Amino acid sequence: MLAHTPPMGWNSWDCYGTTVTEDEVLANAEYMAAHLGPYGWDTVVVDIQWYEPAAKAGGYNDGAALVLDHVGRQMPAVNRFPSAAHGKGFAPLAAKIHALGLKFGLHIMRGIPRQAVRDKLPVHGTGFTADQVADLDSVCDWNTDNYGLNHNHPGAQAYYDSQLALFAEWGVDFIKADDMVGPYLAAEIESYQQAIRNSGREMILSLSPGRALSLAHLEHLRENSQMWRVSDDLWDNWDDIEAQFARMARWAPHQRAGAWADADMLPVGRIALRAERGPERVTRLTLDEQRTMMTLWCMSRSPLMLGCDLPSSPPETLGLLTNPDALEVLKASTGNRELLREGDLVIWAAESTTSEDRFGAVFNRGTEVLRRDIPLRDLGLGETAEWRYWSALESWNQEKLEGTGEALSFEIAPHGVCLYRFTPRTT
Repeated sequence: MLAHTPPMGWNSWDCYGTTVTEDEVLANAEYMAAHLGPYGWDTVVVDIQWYEPAAKAGGYNDGAALVLDHVGRQMPAVNRFPSAAHGKGFAPLAAKIHALGLKFGLHIMRGIPRQAVRDKLPVHGTGFTADQVADLDSVCDWNTDNYGLNHNHPGAQAYYDSQLALFAEWGVDFIKADDMVGPYLAAEIESYQQAIRNSGREMILSLSPGRALSLAHLEHLRENSQMWRVSDDLWDNWDDIEAQFARMARWAPHQRAGAWADADMLPVGRIALRAERGPERVTRLTLDEQRTMMTLWCMSRSPLMLGCDLPSSPPETLGLLTNPDALEVLKASTGNRELLREGDLVIWAAESTTSEDRFGAVFNRGTEVLRRDIPLRDLGLGETAEWRYWSALESWNQEKLEGTGEALSFEIAPHGVCLYRFTPRTT
């Protein structure tokens, strides 16, 4: 099964925007393989406009001249991806990523390039041209590269089939398809997934951007993708993180193998070298806020995608991304749920699928230190005699506890979290 557990990887967007180069992708891939691979991080994704030679930081070039092949399919810009020369596309880069033991992914906008429509390029394997299969009224409201496709025309599926056949030839393992679910475009999604099936290669499909995504689409999403965003782009400010508490509380009960609601990328470490929003910086999130974000994503079993430049990120970033209990919750837990939301206090719980252990996360969304005694039942414990005695490890500070009481006392920093792993004892 594809994406049996939530995918974990790196994406170029938060750090490099539209301008990432082959050398930068490889540097991050090599770091991931050496330092994060043993913890389950295994996917490297080249984000938007890898086919735009004149891409710039901080926005898009309207009406950009894209690199296309003779049948209107995007090709990597050789000035940024030199191994793509002579029509090789991403095959050489993908091979290098695979040789590191990692998976290779790319971003794509829905639809067909406007440039192909303007030039009436043929649709591969058909007698149709791009202008005949495009829907000129279906456009993205933030990028001018593409038109949507007219899915009442047989050439529309043929175009996606040809694109995905090319990606399969390159060795693509993961596709981030954008402008698909905000608004929700069911025909585009179904056609894209069908093209993946027709390609003969297994590829994870991740849908973006997720604005106001409704649970009404759950079954359709499960049938046609492995990941879907539940929000617009998230950046390194507390308001963005806090807004995900309610969203992930709604989606967490529906997470299952092969179908994951995605809380968006993790803006940790050194970001925005050439990105869309703000100057180059180490994340503006405090360490407590980063731990809160990582804990919420893992407790809700969201995919984890990094946005930083890994080689130049501070040492605490590596510690954040390799916390064994947080990652075990992500990969091997069940019953993940919000138990309590009361003022600044939020409590989540989950059960291990590999032991009798249970996990509890206590969050402080407020701006002051939170001190509270929490009944064990509010942490999902104490319902049965087996939990009369217990031991616990607070995973971020490595604090060990043992108890027989009915409550725990907490002191949590502003925007901070305690992540506990509880183990039952006989005495």
